[in-house]
Amino acid sequence: MQETLGRLFAVWGRMSRIDNPAGYAQTILVRTFLTHRRRRSADERPLGELPDRPVTTDGDPALRLALLAALARLPPKDRAVVVLRYWEDRSVEETAEAMRVSSAAVRTRSVRALAKLREQLGGSLAELAAL
Repeated sequence: MQETLGRLFAVWGRMSRIDNPAGYAQTILVRTFLTHRRRRSADERPLGELPDRPVTTDGDPALRLALLAALARLPPKDRAVVVLRYWEDRSVEETAEAMRVSSAAVRTRSVRALAKLREQLGGSLAELAAL
C-alpha cells in the first residue's frame, strides 16, 4: 500500500490526464503485490528443523577426503558457492558479493550444487559419517 501511494504521489501532477484514477491506483497496487510475490524471499518459510546439518570432519580423515574429492568433481562456480556458503559459513549476500553475482543466483547454484554432491556421495557419506 505504501509503495502504491508513493507511485501515485509521483504522478499526482499528471492525474488530470488519467481517465480513471481509481483504476490506475488499483493497477499499481496489483502489480506491486505481484512483484513482491514473485520475489523468492517472499515465499520462504522457516522450518522446525534444518534439512542439512553441518558435519564436523576434523576427526575423520576418510570423511574429509570423500568430501574433498566430491567437491573437486563439481564445476568451479558450484564448488565456490558450496565452499563459501557451507565451509566458510558465509551468508547468501556475502557469497553473492564475493562471487559478483546476485543473491538469487547464489541460492539457485547452491541448491543445484548440493543436489550434485548428494548424487555423487550417495550412501557413502552416511557410511563414512557413521564410522
